[in-house]
Amino acid sequence: MDKLRLKLKAYDHRILDEAVKKIIEQARLTGSVVKGPIPLPVRRRRWCVLRSPHKFDQSREHFEIREYARIVELHKVTPQTMESLQNLVLPAGVDINIISEVG
Repeated sequence: MDKLRLKLKAYDHRILDEAVKKIIEQARLTGSVVKGPIPLPVRRRRWCVLRSPHKFDQSREHFEIREYARIVELHKVTPQTMESLQNLVLPAGVDINIISEVG
């Protein structure tokens, strides 16, 4: 395997940055070349809810949730790198997807 691209998502940017640091540290220890982290635009989802279902149409609550994402590219990936990444313990709430593998 030559190249690996990981996409990480989380609702808290501090937890996401901590997970990225752990991945980069493990990859560098096993001899891989790391490109990134590349921050992606924040995805904001907003919605409006009536406070009362029967009365006062002007009384509304607004909610927002933000989803943060980063991309990390690993070059010169070895089997040791893959094994160390599989055994890595990351904080709860971080979603990891493998976008592409080459090799």
